[in-house]
Amino acid sequence: MRVRIGLMSLEGLIATAVAGSLACGRGAPSSRSSASLGASPTSARFAIEEATIDNIHGAIRSGQTTCQAIVQAYIDRARAYNGICTALVTADGRDVPRASGPVRAGEPLTFPTKTTKASTVFPDLNQYRGKPLDLGRMEPTISDPSVMAQAGMRVGIPNVGQLNALATLNIRGERSVTCKGAFDAHPSQGPLPSGAPAVCEEFRKQPDALERATELDAQFGRNPDLAALPMYCIVAAFKDPFDTKDMRTTANSDVAFGMDVPPFDATVVARLRAKGAIIYAKSNAHEFNAGPGDPGGKAQSRTNAVAGGQAISAWAGQACNPYDTERVPRGSSSGSGVAVSANLVTIGICEQTVTSCQGPASRNGIASLLTTKGIMPDSGGIGNQWFADRAGIHARTLADATKVLDAVKDPSTGYYDPRDPFTALPKALISDRPYVSSVVNNGALAGGQKPLQGMRIAILREHMVKRTPNHEAISDQVDREIKAVLRDKLGADLVETVTPAYPDDPDVPNVKYTFVDALSELLPRLMPEIFRRRDTKGQLLFGVPGYDVLSYDYLRKLSNRKAPLTDRLTILNFETYAAEPCYIVRCNDVAFDIDRYLAARNDATIKTFADWVSHARFRDDASRAGAENWVALKDHLAPGKADRLARSYIGRLALQRVMAENGIAAFVHPENTVPTPKIQGPNVGDISLDGITPFFQLPRVVVPAGMNDIVVEPQYALNDAKTDYIATIAQNTPKTKLPHPMPIAITFFAGQGDEPTLIKIGTAYEAATHYRTPPPAFGPVAKRLGQATSSP
Repeated sequence: MRVRIGLMSLEGLIATAVAGSLACGRGAPSSRSSASLGASPTSARFAIEEATIDNIHGAIRSGQTTCQAIVQAYIDRARAYNGICTALVTADGRDVPRASGPVRAGEPLTFPTKTTKASTVFPDLNQYRGKPLDLGRMEPTISDPSVMAQAGMRVGIPNVGQLNALATLNIRGERSVTCKGAFDAHPSQGPLPSGAPAVCEEFRKQPDALERATELDAQFGRNPDLAALPMYCIVAAFKDPFDTKDMRTTANSDVAFGMDVPPFDATVVARLRAKGAIIYAKSNAHEFNAGPGDPGGKAQSRTNAVAGGQAISAWAGQACNPYDTERVPRGSSSGSGVAVSANLVTIGICEQTVTSCQGPASRNGIASLLTTKGIMPDSGGIGNQWFADRAGIHARTLADATKVLDAVKDPSTGYYDPRDPFTALPKALISDRPYVSSVVNNGALAGGQKPLQGMRIAILREHMVKRTPNHEAISDQVDREIKAVLRDKLGADLVETVTPAYPDDPDVPNVKYTFVDALSELLPRLMPEIFRRRDTKGQLLFGVPGYDVLSYDYLRKLSNRKAPLTDRLTILNFETYAAEPCYIVRCNDVAFDIDRYLAARNDATIKTFADWVSHARFRDDASRAGAENWVALKDHLAPGKADRLARSYIGRLALQRVMAENGIAAFVHPENTVPTPKIQGPNVGDISLDGITPFFQLPRVVVPAGMNDIVVEPQYALNDAKTDYIATIAQNTPKTKLPHPMPIAITFFAGQGDEPTLIKIGTAYEAATHYRTPPPAFGPVAKRLGQATSSP
């Protein structure tokens, strides 16, 4: 968090920030004056808050602003809002000594001194008998022992006015730890100081974000070639597993690379850079996306970090939700969602293996676009190169996300990337028109027009089940939205899937051909061996009373839908039900993928994953143990990989058959149905809803669907053995009002190559509702800078 002097003038604060940044060794070139580091007269006439790509381009072309002024405005917002937002959970709740962290936006981070007593978070703590709790504390970082970081459990601070969304900013002197301060001095400043690592000489020749903006202004002025540079001066953040050749890249890990900046860009970074984007920041996230996982082995966690919605990087910490800083922003691409929502950047590149793009979009009130696997390059960045891993796009509108997707296309190779084999897609899956041509704007609704007329959309009722009273408000609200907006206002034809857990809706026809129908036809023909699989008690997992499921006769009848398939198999658990054993659930080999990456990076210190683990500090001890077990793993020939690939193909084929048989253009459901939980707080139910599109490699979009202020707050309780805390909702827990209304979202998915359909539906919904609401506590910086804030 930042500590500010009350009532300081804007000019005085800017001058202080400039002096502080120079004292911290930013080493800026002599041409960068204090005026260039502060708000300029041109930037005052153009507000970046809620600015779209078209708004920015229009303002530059009209002379309202410059690229340099836009970048500076984002830096000003980072300086105001990108501080620490969490407090440590400690045994006694006593204050901790003041400590400073890395420099961001010209100022060192300052950590809160007040802590939260563990017994106020965890009831009956005196009866707890498990491993020692991973209590909060301050630790020096491995990357830079001169700075501190929070470690262990922590809670979000209510109304703190800080977000911790961006881990690294592309500002000279702070964009690298290896080449920090004066070691990143502009070449015009003369030789580097003695002791500077040799790698810094080449590194410092690269412009930072402000310098790049100044170059663009000098080259293009008010007339950028937007056909060649469609991302001109669009300020972008990237989840840290995506390499940036001018910023620290460590997959959000606190690890001491010989050079913490890689020698190359990820493909998505390189392509957006080539299209004029400002490569501005690395967003905060779980380290290694959702963590290294644990393949099993001798290493065991020595402490218990109680599950509580965390999305923690050992280096950068935990981001907070801009609508209520006490609550989760959702992981693992949390910083990306927060930064876009709070106008700290224009766009963000996120990553999703399960729900890591869609969840932060939903919880932070923005749009997300995930393509068919292989359209966006790079898979999931460092260590995440499996078929379920995808780069995604965060923006405040789906129309802007679509513009980014068009910009990623290379003029020569299209969406193909020789570094990513998944991008070798059939041409039929790629739109032959710009994706932005599918966007529905406000004018398309003029005069009562219904742009979705004749389009059939299926409600996925499996994701609207009200498992607890806490699921009711959002499920019902999205049900009303689907009918009132998609059907009545936009003209879509609705059908619904059927599940015993959700009452049949008499107002919506049922699908005639189901996912189970499709699997009944496909599994006996394409994967008959699956019927042999048994549980740990020796029982057939596909057993059906009255049928010999291993018989030729049963398989033949099942393939013609003349015999029943087990009712234990659903669209939601097809990924894992009766799956072959593997290292981890999704069967990606983290150590293998990281070792392949490190061979290309060729760092002087970190050459293997074993080197990485031995030079790193982890977000919790379970991650440390999992990483050590990956290093010790000897068998990298898991048969489960083929099983996952086969069932991904079969599941996708089954779903697309359901769509074809029922004439379905897309599916719709809430992105989640539980209100946003607290950081280090209990949650009952899935925090995001998918289980389909990553595994089936299908596209998905998310758009805001309004706000919710109703909650049935879960509580922590000791398990029966008193060895851990679990989340519960006690009987008769009342419905109450949230302190701040929180965003909810609606999401659509469809078949491979159906991005144009999803963009049309999602943007039509946006045009009909305009639900995007900027977070009220993070308004224009000029207003904020005149106020006093202090460390809680």
